[in-house]
Amino acid sequence: MRRLGLLFALWGRFKREARMVWAMLRNPAVPIVSKVVAVVALLYVVSPVDFVSDFAPFLGWIDDGLVLAGLLWLAYRFLPRDLYDELRRRTGEAPSGPIEGEARRVG
Repeated sequence: MRRLGLLFALWGRFKREARMVWAMLRNPAVPIVSKVVAVVALLYVVSPVDFVSDFAPFLGWIDDGLVLAGLLWLAYRFLPRDLYDELRRRTGEAPSGPIEGEARRVG
């Protein structure tokens, strides 16, 4: 049962990162190098050329996941911090650091 929870957590993380990459590619303020690295990451995943073949059970998938995670990390590093936080906020993920605003009772 724990494995099923892990699978759902990974799926949720995948969806959040996919929304982040999509927002990054569509935003004109994002540096071109971040966009290029993100596209290279996506092309690597769909490409039949891998470090480890996808025919090797699980090893090929792990290889794709690690390369994708590493390249997306690199693409995010090229983003200015405020732009990164703005994109995270737009895609529904809370940015790092305190959130400013005022609280009020609803209802």
